[in-house]
Amino acid sequence: MTVQIKLNERHHKVLQATIKHYIATAEPVGSKTLMKEYDFSVSSATIRNAMGKLEKAGFLYQPYTSAGRIPSDSGYRVYVDQLLTEQNTVKVSLDPFLDATWLNLSGRYEILFQKITKILAEVSGCIALITLPQVSGNIIHHLQLVRVADNKIMLVIVIDNYQTESFVLDSKELTFNSQKLHPEVLDSELEILSNFLNHKLKGKSLREINHLDGSELDNDFKLYTDFINHLLTKIKSSYHLAQSTPILLQGFSQLVQQPEFSSIDQVKILLNFLETEQKQLLPLLFNINENLDGKRVKIHIGSENPLESMRSCSLISAYYFQEDYPVGSVGIIGPTRMPYEQAIALVECTANYLSEKM
Repeated sequence: MTVQIKLNERHHKVLQATIKHYIATAEPVGSKTLMKEYDFSVSSATIRNAMGKLEKAGFLYQPYTSAGRIPSDSGYRVYVDQLLTEQNTVKVSLDPFLDATWLNLSGRYEILFQKITKILAEVSGCIALITLPQVSGNIIHHLQLVRVADNKIMLVIVIDNYQTESFVLDSKELTFNSQKLHPEVLDSELEILSNFLNHKLKGKSLREINHLDGSELDNDFKLYTDFINHLLTKIKSSYHLAQSTPILLQGFSQLVQQPEFSSIDQVKILLNFLETEQKQLLPLLFNINENLDGKRVKIHIGSENPLESMRSCSLISAYYFQEDYPVGSVGIIGPTRMPYEQAIALVECTANYLSEKM
């Protein structure tokens, strides 16, 4: 049972030292070791008392009786959110490796991104993942609303590569400002509305439309607000490109060398997941409906992962952009005992590099 405690500076220092030691050694750590190896000006008994409080709070635990402590997923979360600052974040640059790869393979995009994924895996010692850029088929070229029956409307969307999406709306959805329209006036109303939507939406990307509210379009069309919002929902749901985006994977051999994956059963679970269930992983890496809210890097630690097969791992990922829109994602998967400073810096560095090149 965990208890709520207010962490003071000493608690933070002990937690940080415990995590750094465990990341470096994969061995539980005790108070005497911390006192010898880190700059603590207090006795081992004082450190032991702080470790006991951190254990009661659920940030540390003993893997077995009489052992030292190791960090829990909650402890890593405090470490990542509160104890990593600009001062102790590792500065890395993969640019020399990436520049050479980009120069040699520019234009051969899938091979190029495979090479970049391999570089990230080799440098991080983890599984590296990169989704290919989603740069085509995301601009609205034309929209049309057509009555196909007295109580049916078809919405047809043509995107810039001339692929089409279409949806049929039933009679319950045929309302304007909560008023049902008679079929005889539908055709003219739909023509007006189609012209209006094309004027407002043509040339916009599906990502731009993803954050659009029908009430913001035009005061002259307030009567259509409910219906337009319903149409926008349909358009947003049409964005299937990301759902079929391949995930490039490299580095499985590096990961299984970690002591956390000494069990063949653990390796099989993760390998089977990565080989056969990538569709479940994709929404964690690249989700068009996600509100980025200024966050550059996303971190899922152990049990925070919604996918059971990944709950012995941490996933660190970041979007890369074309102009202001996310078109792909860079990530690494490693044990929860990963060097977060370096891992975060590597992911962010690679994502920034791809954003510049896109």
